[in-house]
Amino acid sequence: MSSSSLLQAPQWLALAFSLCFMASFGLRQWLALRQIRHVARHADAVPALFADRLPLDAHRKAAAYTVARVRLGMLDGLIGALLLLGLTLFGGIGALHLWLLDWLGTGLGQQLALVGAVLALGSAVDLPLAWYRQFRLEQRFGFNRMTLGLWLADLVKATALGLVLGAPLLAALLWLMNAAGERWWLWAWALWSGFNLLLLVIFPTVIAPLFNKFVPLDNEALKTRIEALMARCGFASKGLFVMDGSKRSSHGNAYFTGFGRARRIVFFDTLIERLAPVEVEAVLAHELGHFKLRHVTRRMLSGFAISFGVFALLGWLAQKSWFYLGLGVTPMLDSSNAALALLLFFLAMPVFGFAFGPVGSWLSRRDEFAADAFAARQSDAHALISALVKLYEDNASTLTPDPLYSAWHDSHPPAPLRIARLAALGG
Repeated sequence: MSSSSLLQAPQWLALAFSLCFMASFGLRQWLALRQIRHVARHADAVPALFADRLPLDAHRKAAAYTVARVRLGMLDGLIGALLLLGLTLFGGIGALHLWLLDWLGTGLGQQLALVGAVLALGSAVDLPLAWYRQFRLEQRFGFNRMTLGLWLADLVKATALGLVLGAPLLAALLWLMNAAGERWWLWAWALWSGFNLLLLVIFPTVIAPLFNKFVPLDNEALKTRIEALMARCGFASKGLFVMDGSKRSSHGNAYFTGFGRARRIVFFDTLIERLAPVEVEAVLAHELGHFKLRHVTRRMLSGFAISFGVFALLGWLAQKSWFYLGLGVTPMLDSSNAALALLLFFLAMPVFGFAFGPVGSWLSRRDEFAADAFAARQSDAHALISALVKLYEDNASTLTPDPLYSAWHDSHPPAPLRIARLAALGG
């Protein structure tokens, strides 16, 4: 590459980033407006497939809830976009970097402080919307059961947990970037992968109990039914637990978590209260389908492969001065730019990667259909339909999403299509 081309590289990156930013932001907002209009337009008529299953008032509530959430998401997206521009092209990270250099000097401490300050700024900007989402939006639709004290306690716990787990990881990553040579990114990827595997192991027994109470399932009839299902599916777990989800929300769910011998099955207490035993079994059969069909393993391995590529790309970009200059920061010539590289890369990556969102959504929806088919074989398709309809009602999930919005964003298939396929499987 000629010297004149090298001089133009920062401008090309700034232009590419600006164009991708405008395209991704504009597309997100346009899709959100489509969703609002489409859901509102169909709010006064329950889809034919659900006409005898769901009352009109529940359908209207779901439409209003969906519209309110999407509108709040649009505001959240606007604030996030302004913050991103302020930190990058308008020089926010560069200014903060220089200020911390004057205060702390060069070294690992300054780099940790820079990353921590940007993360703290993002959290502070998000905090008012998080409060509004919980105590205004969720409250308005009857879902919130959380007190302000519990919300603040969760915030403190999450912050402390982030510091205890995240700070050492960040320090190790920055140290590797500075000390491990040109192949630092390979060691960083190995560290990142190991950290995520550790989280899978400790989450059920160490992290989750910090926020919720888990008690063994004491409904013997349901327990017998679930254990028979697990035997049919060849799934071994360390126990069946009920989580006190009702202290925060009326939404219900079931999931399995952990890794290897630490796996456990968890039911929200709201789910146990709302669904009949055969419906709980069908919901769990769907979740076990993800395990039996190796969706979980495939997603985990795909995540490791993608992160390998991400770290390799970061390792290459971190050596290029145009990468920093094109995103609004002047790199240091006589000290480490590790923190700058991390911040700029992970701020810019979603902008350039937004176009890949529909691919992930499509793959996820494909897996959901496959897990439904597995549940229909191992349990009862009609019981799963009944359970899903109750969950759609209880969670105020819209039955009429905009097709384009759904294709781009939704990890689960639209309700009518999902129910129709299950009905066909059930005969």
